[in-house]
Amino acid sequence: MIRKGIASLYWRFSRWTVHNDPQPDTPRIIIGAPHTSNWDFVLMLAICWDARIVMKWLGKHTLFTGWRGPIMRALGGIAVDRGNPGKIVEELLRQQRDGSLCIVITPEGTRGSGRFWKSGFYRLALDSGLPVTLGYVDRPTMTTGLGITLEITGDPKTDMDRIRDFYADKSGFNPELATEPRLSIEGRPTGA
Repeated sequence: MIRKGIASLYWRFSRWTVHNDPQPDTPRIIIGAPHTSNWDFVLMLAICWDARIVMKWLGKHTLFTGWRGPIMRALGGIAVDRGNPGKIVEELLRQQRDGSLCIVITPEGTRGSGRFWKSGFYRLALDSGLPVTLGYVDRPTMTTGLGITLEITGDPKTDMDRIRDFYADKSGFNPELATEPRLSIEGRPTGA
């Protein structure tokens, strides 16, 4: 209730407009993209809190050191050791079996541009059977929210074509830092 109130207050005074497509009332993976600024984090918290979505989010382990650690964990954060990314997929699958929560992931992995999105969200969706909701930020229209929810098929190219279509007209805070929605595993079978 408190988080919903904070989010409602934020949207009331924000220049941003939140727009959510109809959302499933089930656990799922929520992608946050494009991820080009720390403001993306604030917007995603406000989106999820306003929609009363119980969620966890992934962040680099350095966000959880020192005084920030307890705050980040209280906000739903889970530290990711980038040296062992497979371990986090196992941990998330374990947590998912123990409860029903949504997992927010920024597959760009960083606020700087790169060649590919990280494939962890895709592997997690395949291994867990969870659908993927496409969350977005669009600075030119000052619109943000949760878009369509997709079932991952196991064909990375086909799935990513649908994701690329969705994000084609979305632009983050710093468009030059965006990474095109593309996985290094596209064109390879996933075994799903």
